[in-house]
Amino acid sequence: MRILLAGVAGLAITGGAYAQEVTLRLAHFAAATHPGHVAAEQFAANVEKRTDGAVKVEIYPANELGSPPEQLEQTVLGAIDMNLPTQGGLDKYDKAFGTVMTPFAFANYEEAWQVLDGPFQEWVAPRIEEKGLVLLSTWEYGFRNITNSVHPIEKPEDVKGLTLRTPPELQIVAALEGLGASTTQIAFPELPNALNQGVVDGQENPIGVIYHYNLNEFQEHLALTRHVYNSMTHVINKSTWDKLTEDQQTILREESQAAAKSMREAVVAQEAEEIAALKERGMKITEPDLKPFAAMMESARKRVADYSGQENMDKFLSFLD
Repeated sequence: MRILLAGVAGLAITGGAYAQEVTLRLAHFAAATHPGHVAAEQFAANVEKRTDGAVKVEIYPANELGSPPEQLEQTVLGAIDMNLPTQGGLDKYDKAFGTVMTPFAFANYEEAWQVLDGPFQEWVAPRIEEKGLVLLSTWEYGFRNITNSVHPIEKPEDVKGLTLRTPPELQIVAALEGLGASTTQIAFPELPNALNQGVVDGQENPIGVIYHYNLNEFQEHLALTRHVYNSMTHVINKSTWDKLTEDQQTILREESQAAAKSMREAVVAQEAEEIAALKERGMKITEPDLKPFAAMMESARKRVADYSGQENMDKFLSFLD
């Protein structure tokens, strides 16, 4: 008996288990030139090779299948098999994920990886599985930085009064409002036009996003504020996962971890190159002392704790000790 699941290309079930060949759909928000998409392509190619073609992965980058929240919801429902949301997307399903984006939580990439691959994953993986998602591994996205078209940012006071676009994540809003900025939420596809028309003074994103989406065309100043860290998290629909064989599950998890490693290396290696390239494109870049910025985050961290739950926040902070 062969049943084709609605909304999942090429997905065949025979007697309750996947047939010899299965095609899984992986959707994400990164641009086709971004390391996240390159890592997804690596994952897909290696999975197909190691399963002798039995498991194929179709990739839909740059929000082709909907906005990030819509993609994640479709993954929970099983219409999409895999997704690469940030912790800010996943915290809508489990507030524990919201703690990762606490302003100035991590000093560097290595500290973030050690926490997220170790005690954090052990803590949240069983929780998110109850919501219908299996956590395969944590990839990368990066520390977020502020751009604007008004003036350079050298100190926290320079952020005060700016109107900045943010995604809807409370953690990012809290960080920027803690510095005195006004925030507004604009869908990312509409951001370039909003910047061009002066609807907002600026925005914040990891360096890779600023570079790959050419936001320098609309923004003169870039400040390396590194105010919030977040990363893409590779998740797969639980029902999809359960229909794979144990060998296929092992391969998917191993190749997800390999893709995460590749993406992390690429993001770190490219960040300095992209900053240099943005400077060549005409951006004026500042590297302010971050201690005064972090010192202004008490109210922001309280907002994040209230949102995530104080018990969750205490657990997360214990991983940083």
